[in-house]
Amino acid sequence: MRNQAAVLYAPHDIRLEERPKPVPGPHEVLVEIKAVGVCGSDVHYYEHGRIGSFLVQKPLILGHESAGTIVEVGEGVDRARIGQRVAIEPGVPCRMCRECRHGRYNLCRNVQFFGTPPVDGAFTNYVTIPADFAYPLPDKISFEEGALMEPLSVGLWACRKARLQGGDRVLITGAGPIGLVSMKVALALGATDVIVTDVFPQRLEIARTLGATRTVNVAQETLTDAKLDADVLIECSGNRSALQNGIRSLRPAGRAVVVGMGPGEETSIPLAFIQNNEIELTGIFRYANTYRDAIALVASGHVDIKSIITSYYSLEQTEQALQAAKNDPANIKPIVVPERS
Repeated sequence: MRNQAAVLYAPHDIRLEERPKPVPGPHEVLVEIKAVGVCGSDVHYYEHGRIGSFLVQKPLILGHESAGTIVEVGEGVDRARIGQRVAIEPGVPCRMCRECRHGRYNLCRNVQFFGTPPVDGAFTNYVTIPADFAYPLPDKISFEEGALMEPLSVGLWACRKARLQGGDRVLITGAGPIGLVSMKVALALGATDVIVTDVFPQRLEIARTLGATRTVNVAQETLTDAKLDADVLIECSGNRSALQNGIRSLRPAGRAVVVGMGPGEETSIPLAFIQNNEIELTGIFRYANTYRDAIALVASGHVDIKSIITSYYSLEQTEQALQAAKNDPANIKPIVVPERS
């Protein structure tokens, strides 16, 4: 069978081309990709050719939010897995370093992450992955939903790092895909009040539709004026003002988690406010040990992940999918379906 791929050669230069069909090695599986979500990092590579120190120096297949069907297995993998529907966790660690051995494999310095230079991703027909990073999907979960276990894992990890508790008031700055999935997880974990901010009215309307108890358009109203008094801040926009004002919106002993990545490596924070109010501030880098729980949240009905999907594209239309959110702020989560005609 053919293996086509949408390949990034340079900013705004995606080419559809034939690639050799990969062969699963020992303890690996070959997955036929059925759905791939478009992430903000994919868009950033498409627009700029780099994110921070990660530079696209040779043709690269983007895409890391994916699901599909196992069609071949390598040595050491049970052949009964052939035909299994799976969600793919796209970051494979070395398994040997200190961080891996302490369960913090998301912080492994040698992680191989789909769609991050120089590792090819999932905008293609076939990929190989270690068998234990291909998680079985219940029949009730579609491939499109399965692909979104990746961003859902980010939201779940953010809520875990925030030690979110039932009854918490949660402030989420940024109503993009990660902000919305973080909101959904917060509500599923028992948050009684979830406030979402953004500068786009279309995204705030979507947040309200999906369960936000309050929204704030920070292009019209500052967080300081809103006087939110939140227990938890989950900052998903990567905007410096959102982080600063979000921290100032916390109650004493509040917890702030930085999820969004801004353009710079450094920023300023209200240190005196943090000290005087004993605010806890941390960041997250992807996630660890979340996929099974993310799948369970969707399978149980506690999180409706399908509701953030806003458009579908074929593999040939990958470039349009990468441009979708820029052209329409309400196009929250485009999905590439390789078999789509």
